[in-house]
Amino acid sequence: MQQDSSPPGQVSRRGFLKGAGAAVAATGVLGAANLPTTPRNTEPATLKADEVVPLRFELNGKQVETKVRTGYTLLETLRDHLDTTGPKLACDYGACGACTVLLDGKAVNSCLVLAVECTGRKVESVEGLAQDGKLHPIQAAFIAEDAMQCGFCTPGMLMSCKGLLDRNPHPSRAETADALAGNICRCGTYFSIFKAVDRVAKAPKEGK
Repeated sequence: MQQDSSPPGQVSRRGFLKGAGAAVAATGVLGAANLPTTPRNTEPATLKADEVVPLRFELNGKQVETKVRTGYTLLETLRDHLDTTGPKLACDYGACGACTVLLDGKAVNSCLVLAVECTGRKVESVEGLAQDGKLHPIQAAFIAEDAMQCGFCTPGMLMSCKGLLDRNPHPSRAETADALAGNICRCGTYFSIFKAVDRVAKAPKEGK
């Protein structure tokens, strides 16, 4: 697990999440996680920093359960608890998009999402794209357009592209660029990625 390398006297994002930010006042989350709630007309229950809590959500179409500390991010939970290593730990502060997953269909940086926020929700990672041994169209398009290069950013890029195509099957080039603005490709294959999205958007759909 990556260590906190912030200079003395400064609070890092990770330290914040695992400290004060971990005390999440989340009545809905608490109820979904089967944690005790307080009687009506009293202060809502809070999650204590570093408390271990049960967590249950849908991951790539299957219900998963684990126990995590309140400060754990979704990325840490996926990689360390659920053996889902497609999302990559890179910048660890939401700047590069290598850890992108879909949360209820929306592309998010899983390094910035607390795991407890995902209780009862739907998470999709790159591991869930291929079905029954068949690549998802966006995966096949990445191969056809040579959009992978080193491949480190690819899982996050694929998930951002899928999120875009799910909500907008025929995006313009500008809409594609906007959707991928949070994903950095260190190899500079943006135009190949744009072409991959165009290929999926222009491909005839099944049944048509």
